[in-house]
Amino acid sequence: MFLNRINYWHLEAPSQRRLRSPNDDISGYKENYTRWLCYCNVPQFCDSLPRYETTQVFGRTLLRSVFTVMRRQLLEQARQEKDKLPLEKRTLILTHFPKFLSMLEEEVYSQNSPIWDQDFLSASTRTSQLGIQTVISPPPVAGTISYNSNSSSLEQPNGGSTSPSCKGSSGLEANPGEKRKMNDSHALEEAKKPRVMGDIPMELIDEVMSTITDPAAMLGPETNFLSAHSARDEAARLEERRGVIEFHVVGNSLNQKPNKKILMWLVGLQNVFSHQLPRMPKEYITRLVFDPKHKTLALIKDGRVIGGICFRMFPSQGFTEIVFCAVTSNEQVKGYGTHLMNHLKEYHIKHDILNFLTYADEYAIGYFKKQGFSKEIKIPKTKYVGYIKDYEGATLMGCELNPRIPYTEFSVIIKKQKEIIKKLIERKQAQIRKVYPGLSCFKDGVRQIPIESIPGISTYRPFVRSKVFW
Repeated sequence: MFLNRINYWHLEAPSQRRLRSPNDDISGYKENYTRWLCYCNVPQFCDSLPRYETTQVFGRTLLRSVFTVMRRQLLEQARQEKDKLPLEKRTLILTHFPKFLSMLEEEVYSQNSPIWDQDFLSASTRTSQLGIQTVISPPPVAGTISYNSNSSSLEQPNGGSTSPSCKGSSGLEANPGEKRKMNDSHALEEAKKPRVMGDIPMELIDEVMSTITDPAAMLGPETNFLSAHSARDEAARLEERRGVIEFHVVGNSLNQKPNKKILMWLVGLQNVFSHQLPRMPKEYITRLVFDPKHKTLALIKDGRVIGGICFRMFPSQGFTEIVFCAVTSNEQVKGYGTHLMNHLKEYHIKHDILNFLTYADEYAIGYFKKQGFSKEIKIPKTKYVGYIKDYEGATLMGCELNPRIPYTEFSVIIKKQKEIIKKLIERKQAQIRKVYPGLSCFKDGVRQIPIESIPGISTYRPFVRSKVFW
C-alpha cells in the first residue's frame, strides 16, 4: 500500500519546499525532483517518453526527504475519510497502517536498517504487490489520496498530492528497469553527503563532547546555581527533576466518573483562569474547563494547581486550539509558562498534531511570541474557520511544531551546542598560534619533499578580515 502511494505521489516543487523548510538542503532535493519529472511524472501524459515507477528508480535519499510530510498527510486523510471506508479496510487503515508507518519511519532514518539490503527488498516486494492489489486501488482523480476508488478528491497541503493519469491497479506491475544496486551502503551514504569546506570531523566533535561532559576536564567555578544568562525554563526544569512541580493532562469525562483528585485540579484550574483572566466571564471559563471535549495541561506545585493551558484538539483538521493559558501571579517570572508550553508541544507531537492556534489579547502577544507563535498562520484558513472560537479584540496566532525537537530540553541542547562551538574555536586559535620546528629531514640526505608534508601547511587557512555590518 505504501509503495503504491509513493508511485502516485506528486512531489512538491523545490521553491515550495524552500518556503516550508528553509533549513533543509534544497540542492539534493532539486536534483531528485528534476529526475522525477523526467522519468516518472512527464511520461504519464507524454507517451513518447519511457515511464518509470518511482519505487523502481529512486532510493533512500528521496524517501527520507518526503517521508515525514507524506506520513502526516496519509494519516490525516485516513482520519478524514474513515467513514467512507468498508469495515474491513477501516480496521486495516486506522489500526495497523499508523503502526506500520511509525515502525517504517524508524527504519527509514536508521543507518543500519536491513530494509536497505538488496536481498531484503527483493523478498518483501512480492508481498507488497499482493497487499496493494487486494487492499487499495489507484486514485482516478488528480489530487486524491483516498483509500478506495470512489472517494472524493482532496487538495494536499504542504507539498504532497496524488499525480494524475494513474494506470493499472498496482504501481509495481511494470518492470521498466533495474533498481540501482547498493554494494556498500555506508560508503555510498558518505559519498552522497554534501561536503563543506572546513567541515569539522566527527572524531573531533566526539572528543570535544567528552571534554565538556567531563567534570574533571572542565576547570572553573561550580555551576550549581543559575547564571544570569540561563534559559527562561532552566529553573522550572530543575524543579521538575527534583519533584517540586508536576505536569498532568486532565479533563472531564462523560464515560466514567473522574476521581476526586482530578475534580479538585479542575476546580483549581477554573480558579486560576478566573483570577488571571478577569475580563473572561467565569461561567464561560467553567463551561470550557469542564467540557469533555477540552483538556487542560495542569501545573501542580505542592499538591495545588498554580497554572495550566486549556486546549481542544482537532485531529481531523491537524491543529489544536489553545483557549486559556495562565500562571498564578505569585508564581510568575520563574519560567513556568515556558516550561508549561514546552510540555504541551511534546504532548501534541506524541499525538501527531503539529499546529497550534490561539487568540491572544494585547497582554499575551509577547508571551506567545517567545513560545514560537506568529501572526502568520501556516495552515489553510479552510482548516480552522468554523472550528475555533473568535474573540473580539484579540489577535489570531499560530505555531508550527517540529517533531524532531525535544522542546523540554531544547534550551539545554542549544547551550551544549554553544559550548561545543566555543571549545572548537579555542582549539582552532591554539593551532593558529602554534610554532612548528624547522625541517630536519635534509640532514639525512633527503633532497626534496612534498610541500603538503611540511607540518602546518596542510592545516593552514589564509586569514581574511571580513567586514561586518550591523
